[in-house]
Amino acid sequence: MRILLPTCLLAVLLISGSAFGQEHTSNAFAYKVNDPIVLDGNLDEEIWGPEGWNGEFMQYFPSDTSLAIAQSRVKIAFDDNNLYIAAVMENLGPREYVSTSLRRDYRGAQNDGITFVFDTFNDKTNAFQFGVNPYGVQREGLISNGGNKSEDLSLAWDNKWYAEAKIFENHWQVEAIIPLSTVRFKDGAQNWNINFYRIDSDAGERSSWSPLPRNFNMSSIAFNRKLIFEEPLKKNSANISLIPYVAGKTSKNFLENTSEPFKPAVGGDAKVGIGPAMNLDLTFNPDFSQVEVDQQVTNLDRFEIFFPERRQFFLENGDLFDSFGQQRSKAFFSRRIGVDIDSATGQNVQSKIIYGARLSGKINEDWRIGAMNMQTATDTEAGISGKNFSVLAIQKKVFERSNIGLIYVDKESLGLDEYKSLFNPDEYNRLIGMDFNLNSANGKWTGKAFYHRTFESRETVKPYSFNAYMLFSDIHWGGSVSIQDIGKDFNPEVGFLPRSDFKRFNPDISYMFYPNSSLINRHGPKLEFEGYWNETIGTTDRDYNISYTVRFNSFAELTLTQKNRYLYLFQDFDPTRTGGEKLPAGTDYYTQTLGFEFRSNPRNVFNVRMTGDGGEYFTGNYFSLVSELGLRLGYMANISMNFNYARIRLPAPQSDADLVLVGPRIDLTFTKKLFWTTFIQYNNQIDNLNINTRLQWRFAPVSDFFLVYTDNYYPSDFTPKQRSLVFKLNYWLNL
Repeated sequence: MRILLPTCLLAVLLISGSAFGQEHTSNAFAYKVNDPIVLDGNLDEEIWGPEGWNGEFMQYFPSDTSLAIAQSRVKIAFDDNNLYIAAVMENLGPREYVSTSLRRDYRGAQNDGITFVFDTFNDKTNAFQFGVNPYGVQREGLISNGGNKSEDLSLAWDNKWYAEAKIFENHWQVEAIIPLSTVRFKDGAQNWNINFYRIDSDAGERSSWSPLPRNFNMSSIAFNRKLIFEEPLKKNSANISLIPYVAGKTSKNFLENTSEPFKPAVGGDAKVGIGPAMNLDLTFNPDFSQVEVDQQVTNLDRFEIFFPERRQFFLENGDLFDSFGQQRSKAFFSRRIGVDIDSATGQNVQSKIIYGARLSGKINEDWRIGAMNMQTATDTEAGISGKNFSVLAIQKKVFERSNIGLIYVDKESLGLDEYKSLFNPDEYNRLIGMDFNLNSANGKWTGKAFYHRTFESRETVKPYSFNAYMLFSDIHWGGSVSIQDIGKDFNPEVGFLPRSDFKRFNPDISYMFYPNSSLINRHGPKLEFEGYWNETIGTTDRDYNISYTVRFNSFAELTLTQKNRYLYLFQDFDPTRTGGEKLPAGTDYYTQTLGFEFRSNPRNVFNVRMTGDGGEYFTGNYFSLVSELGLRLGYMANISMNFNYARIRLPAPQSDADLVLVGPRIDLTFTKKLFWTTFIQYNNQIDNLNINTRLQWRFAPVSDFFLVYTDNYYPSDFTPKQRSLVFKLNYWLNL
């Protein structure tokens, strides 16, 4: 039975990959121009004449069955070096526009904007995304895994391109230039898959050129249409970018009474195009001090919390590496390289990377490859040996949008003893795995099946991870089923694995109603079961959950959830995670809780996102509230407050706790080039007050000066723990 069920599920995945198709509609046309276009947002060049525009945008929200109320049209041209885009967004009359800030990479339903999506290899799986708002603020991102989930869009990727926007009485318009060296594509390509979508805050409407069913994510690329080029595309530039930096840092550790005098540093990155579709990323002595600090959370779970990657070097084609596995068992997690946790402050801190090299991209339309090698430094005073990390990933397209991938991960420790070989033969961790990713042609079926195995110098028992997953999404019905088996000694040290030695079964089913209402857009219930067990203990966790979601036409959303949980402790555990008396291993608990999640209309000047949960908790009870309050002052300032509160009451000998995490944040955008962000986080669970303030001056495209000050205190008496001041100057140079 253990073999039969996963085998049947995998067979369904394989059959589904070729069983679904979709209708194709009219395409767009890209015109060849001989004279360069002047970027001023005026659209007065001859190529932007009345013929050849792509209009008739369809509504995506609140409905998906009618033409958009606020119409848009887009036109595309190109020459040997650049892609040119013109877009006109009409309004119903004079109005104000919503831009949460002037900072690059805006995100969210509250922003007015037009977005252009280019699937340059026609695989309907990966794409480049470029967006502009009415004030000319740009954003660029990478879409992976078909864009079916919000996390499939990463806006952390940066590259050089240019745009200007102008506002008129009854419309606004955009002119953009995207160098062909910015994107990867097949040399001699005759067509790409594309789509354009618009968010209009005044009408509360989202619309797209190629129609999107409203039960799919708006970044989904399953429904893209064709862009036909007047003649095949050629890459003529060398496509080499150098990004050198100079930086300096001074710090003081008050706990150890040590200080670091001002120390300059130099290093940099290089991006080298290998043919039209491969990219070689190189880094020497990288510095990531300007990367935004992680937003802390109160952790009441027994396991580690996942924080996403934000460092630029790891992002382009990042899905080639980090898509192997799933959230509870990732084969590779780039934050294992060059990031440590400071035990005094609970903050993630940078550890020294000496160099790194990464080759990634398309070999042809069916094959992708990624290879990476990174080296971290040895700290003899701390007794820490340097580590070498190697990753190789290969992906083969099957059916229309699915793929099979192989991954190999190797972590080696350098020998500290001068008589040993370069690598310590007793300290290594390796992983090899295979994944099958399903994306049906019509986007209704997605799934994954994988098997991974780790290798270490010690003897291990069942060092494997297996998962088979299938999800169905239609206009009304949705559902998924997942089977997971993680062995006792599966240990991906360069991956992410909160727990091991369990089997998991997780089905759910949902239904959505679409009423004819001016208030409610959709609503419906969801039933979910989640069970964990292993061969030694039997059942360790079991959840029966029922929830009901209501989404309003204003973009606001409310979800109510009732959970019935059984939990067995296989290790001693302090429910407050504050050093109190632990509950003993071998005990089990039945609890019932009721929770809610609410998101207000994001277009409002004041908005709120709030999650509450309360009820039985181990031997006592608890109430938890997580909220984010936001105040937008035009596009010049965003003031927000993250507030987490957990009230835990347990009978003796366990301790009660009132856990508080407060995180006020002020984000000022003086111009489109000058930004100042201050983030304060008070967390009594780790007894720390953190202040992080960052000034950024974008003096040239994708070139910045940063000044970052960080301070950590004991909250009770403001006794300092650690303090640092960093500056960094980097410049992006295209050769």
